[in-house]
Amino acid sequence: MLWGLGVGYVISGMYFGWNLGLEKGGTLGLAIATVFIIIMYVTFTFSYTELACAIPKAGGGFDYASRALGKDLGFVAGMAQNIEFIFAPPAIAFAIGAYFNLFIPQLPVLGIAIFAYLLFTALNIYGVKAAATFELVITILAVGELLLFSGITLPHLEIKNLQQNAFPNGWEGVLAAIPFAIWFFLAIEGVANVAEEAIKPQRTILIGFGSAILTLVVLCILTFTSSVGVAGWEAIVYKADGTTSDSPLPLALGKIVGGNNVLYHLLITIGLFGLIASFHGIILAAGRASLEFGRVKMAPSFLGRIHPRFQTPANALLVNMIIGIVALLTGKTAEIITISVFGALTLYIISMVALLQLRKKEPGLERPFKAPMYPIFPVIALIIAVVSFVAMTIYNLKLALIYFLLIGLCFAAFKMFGKKTTGVSLPT
Repeated sequence: MLWGLGVGYVISGMYFGWNLGLEKGGTLGLAIATVFIIIMYVTFTFSYTELACAIPKAGGGFDYASRALGKDLGFVAGMAQNIEFIFAPPAIAFAIGAYFNLFIPQLPVLGIAIFAYLLFTALNIYGVKAAATFELVITILAVGELLLFSGITLPHLEIKNLQQNAFPNGWEGVLAAIPFAIWFFLAIEGVANVAEEAIKPQRTILIGFGSAILTLVVLCILTFTSSVGVAGWEAIVYKADGTTSDSPLPLALGKIVGGNNVLYHLLITIGLFGLIASFHGIILAAGRASLEFGRVKMAPSFLGRIHPRFQTPANALLVNMIIGIVALLTGKTAEIITISVFGALTLYIISMVALLQLRKKEPGLERPFKAPMYPIFPVIALIIAVVSFVAMTIYNLKLALIYFLLIGLCFAAFKMFGKKTTGVSLPT
């Protein structure tokens, strides 16, 4: 189930959005950015696993940073995590609505997206075991569809298509493509947020994290190569009318089998599962992150209460849903994704600093799993995350200012109204 959560949180990034990075950097530009981001996520994942196993708490990076760096940086890490997990689902919900709209044009995209929020929030309120079981099943279907897609397209791959206009904007294009490379793996750290509810978390979190990142790296390479190799990167970025599309797989498959082929419709249908897996999984992680934030009084305390019957963070899930629907109604999905990535990178940076500090501050802390090649792994993850954050700020200055303003206002409110508390434990 933890493997299903780890892959499920992320897998929608294989189905949509990443191809827009090709417009920024071309095949080679996005490929270079993706290689560095893969290195970041591999080193980060194994470093973050040390923290998750040593401190198996629902707050994830917030709990680690609070213990290592104090409550102020802990608040920033927690707020960044909330921004990542709350602002990613609206973009995915809109994509779910768009996929349904392909089959039933009479159904409004926004209406389907809001219905998806209601449905999967209710499932998460009902219980974590039911939610995780659903996530596992739908993730397996989504992975199988990506493998089927690769099996159909790889025989048609031509090297000349990978080389065509491969580096149009030079190294500047590499930096501009970073957010889309991150979209391939965004939110895998959400596995840590269910550590408190896992059986033997010191063992299962390691297996879940490790197997998930390995699966995702393989799927990323297969999807990227097979999609671009069919007809070049322009073919999976621009639709027939010249507008950009965030659905690269149907565009690539359409070059081989045509839009009326049964395989094309199969991809569209099962591709929806990939979107649902990530949407549902990130809602699950967001609920637990907000729960922890509330129960230590760094957010309104009612967020930290659990449902008396279902023993799930119902209040946190409902508030996250309301914020997500409001964000969805703005229609600014691309901007929302970018803000979510800013939150993720902030979390990664603070978490790696927390890991380095905890090794010095608490050398005697029980660590059932230790980051390999310490301190090289966390330092590499930290450096790439910082460079990525700076590059994103340069190329998305307005959105960066909005993000900093959001963090700043929340931090000011925390300093004015926050209360110190010890919190409680979530039942297993």
